[in-house]
Amino acid sequence: MGGPLTVSIGELDGFEGLHQAVKGSHVDVMQLGRGKLRGTLSHVGIGDFSLSIGAFNLGVRTQRISTDDKLIIGMLLSAEDRVTHWAFDMRPADVLVIPPEVEHDGVFQGASSYAAIRFDLSELPAVFGGEPRLADPEAWREKNYYRADATIGMLAARKLPQMVSHLARVKGALSDGAADFWKRAIVDCVTANIITSLPPDESGYLPSAMKLVRDVEDYLEAAGARPVHVSEICSEFRLSRRSLHRAFHEVFGMGPVTFLRHKRLCAIYATLRESAPGETTVTEVAMQQGFIELGRFAHYYRAVFGEYPSQTLGLQA
Repeated sequence: MGGPLTVSIGELDGFEGLHQAVKGSHVDVMQLGRGKLRGTLSHVGIGDFSLSIGAFNLGVRTQRISTDDKLIIGMLLSAEDRVTHWAFDMRPADVLVIPPEVEHDGVFQGASSYAAIRFDLSELPAVFGGEPRLADPEAWREKNYYRADATIGMLAARKLPQMVSHLARVKGALSDGAADFWKRAIVDCVTANIITSLPPDESGYLPSAMKLVRDVEDYLEAAGARPVHVSEICSEFRLSRRSLHRAFHEVFGMGPVTFLRHKRLCAIYATLRESAPGETTVTEVAMQQGFIELGRFAHYYRAVFGEYPSQTLGLQA
């Protein structure tokens, strides 16, 4: 799922700039509001996968006819006035599914911002392997709309622009493992509302908690130093997040996300201890392990190890 990382952030100086509102796809745009349209348009590319984030100060009407087999999932990040897509009346953090080769029609009546991911249906099993209902390409052939969870949705809406900002600061290429992790993290943000909207599915066989956790730990050991996203584990073991969380909480008293964070922190600690201050930086190592908010990362790190990561790096003679 990984691939080379590309990040571009540009200023909008007119509605024409929104023709490329979704990377790799042309959008017809008509300005509705009065004045000079200004804003920003950012694109992140990881292999054939893309994330686009746009923000603009005036109302617009957008139309798009897809001619390829790419799936687009969009999220409204903010809006000062009414936003509609097809017959759906959207609120911030709501999610929209635009199937391949389906015409898209949207109206933004005021200043707004959005995020959209675009990828191939063939990647669905790798992304949603733990949720068979979402891993099936046929589940995405119809346009759909998901109302945001009040907490999860708004958290994702704030986090996506932060991801773009931090990835833009990466100097040099991400490793394949880190690129795959960031791709999964972006997809996870955009689709969190979809996953939480699914009813419980406990029809599959679930191994004992201890056996499952040991199998996961074996998988993590085989992965080496690269970061592993929780969606990768769910796909590998064909488990829903609810089932995985239940098993980890029973064994460790913490969920898999917290467990994986501790594991990544330990990997960073080991790398910093083995590195000289002039050979690497804390930021580089943290980004390769999937940490985006460096202030929060330092807080997690100090809470676990009793020192700041810069101190660990400075301990090496």
